Amino acid sequence: MSRHLNLTRHCLGLDTRIECAVLPLAGNNGLWTLICAAGMSGAQPSAIKAQGPFHGAFAAEDILAEIAENLCGMGYEPCTDVPIWRLHIQAELRRLNAERGHALGAYQFRPET
Repeated sequence: MSRHLNLTRHCLGLDTRIECAVLPLAGNNGLWTLICAAGMSGAQPSAIKAQGPFHGAFAAEDILAEIAENLCGMGYEPCTDVPIWRLHIQAELRRLNAERGHALGAYQFRPET
């Protein structure tokens, strides 16, 4: 299973889109998260949701596969377009890492002073 998924659905003249990514959390502790962005194609995402943390990438990928199967049952189809909400997903990952106490750049170079 891939660590990225793009799905679209055409319904009532509107194209909806869901992009998902399995990404490692900061800290090199083996924890991963699944982040999904959803909304209308060609617009900003209207929802961004995260699930996890999961112990290992395979656990998160299994959840992604289940989500993909359910969405395909609802009429979504795989999309080979370039991901358009990658920056939104990265921003959510940064927010999650900051909440967990792993803010980027929060280092003490000389803690003895």
